[in-house]
Amino acid sequence: EENEEYAVYIIPPCPPRPDFDASREKLQRLGEGEGNMTKEEFKKMKSELEAEYLATFKKTVAMHEVFLRRLANHPVFRVDQHLKVFLEYDQDLCAKPRKKMAIFGGFVKSLGKTTDEILMSATVRDVNDFFENELQFLIEYHGHLRDAAVRTEKMTQRHKEVSECHQKISNALMQLSTAEKGSMETFCAKSAEIFEKIKNLEARVSSDQDLKLGDTLRYYQRDSDAAKALLIRRLRCLAAYEAANRNLEKARAKNKDVHAAEAAQAEACEKFESMSACGKEELVGFRNRRVAAFKKGLVELAELEIKHARTQYEYLRQSLLVLKEIA
Repeated sequence: EENEEYAVYIIPPCPPRPDFDASREKLQRLGEGEGNMTKEEFKKMKSELEAEYLATFKKTVAMHEVFLRRLANHPVFRVDQHLKVFLEYDQDLCAKPRKKMAIFGGFVKSLGKTTDEILMSATVRDVNDFFENELQFLIEYHGHLRDAAVRTEKMTQRHKEVSECHQKISNALMQLSTAEKGSMETFCAKSAEIFEKIKNLEARVSSDQDLKLGDTLRYYQRDSDAAKALLIRRLRCLAAYEAANRNLEKARAKNKDVHAAEAAQAEACEKFESMSACGKEELVGFRNRRVAAFKKGLVELAELEIKHARTQYEYLRQSLLVLKEIA
């Protein structure tokens, strides 16, 4: 983003850092409490931990794949030296953790970008309707994406809560089975097993919804921010071009430093026209790309939802038959 050569392009947003903290804490608790658990409890907790790690890993791989594909498919970014090193370097790439000052600097920078966006939008009038309309669209579009991402997160959270409720029911039934005798003991134990399985199915639904819908929405939040940043850079370039025109007029009026002013004006004009041409191409590509991505994500989500629904239905049907036989 700091590279001037890339100012005319939409900079692909970096994939988010994976959050393994919750799983790491569970792993620590699992290690500490291994001696106090039964074999079944340990196996169950280990299975849950593996499922969490797998879900986080799938999310991480998917987001990195999107990022790398964006770079590899771009005519300019694909030849970037940093990308070449990342893809071809055969030893460990160690990244230093960000220091507090760097994090604070990033916050200040993002605050400056927001201020710059407001200032440019208020003070610079775009002469091109296409870019003016795109900026207004992106501002509104970003807001809709943010709202949709929040709602999706709430939806996936509810599925997780339902999954946890199934786990509680399973635990209660398992405890009840130890207090019963005969067929009732078998019935409660089998019911606990069924709810345990349903819990896993529900958790998978939540994970897939977050992966296919939530991550797509969050990614295009960041990508629309990157597109807005391109438009703000263009407005800044337009402001510089207009300033160069004013300086040229002043220089001609005073008949002083005319050649230097003309050169500066020509350079600003060339830069602005180049940014406008490339920017338009980038924004059209962004539009096509996001439509294709949402279509792909929603189709895959719908297919997974149908698959999960069928799996749950069939499992519940079979489970009811088994429980009827026990009863």
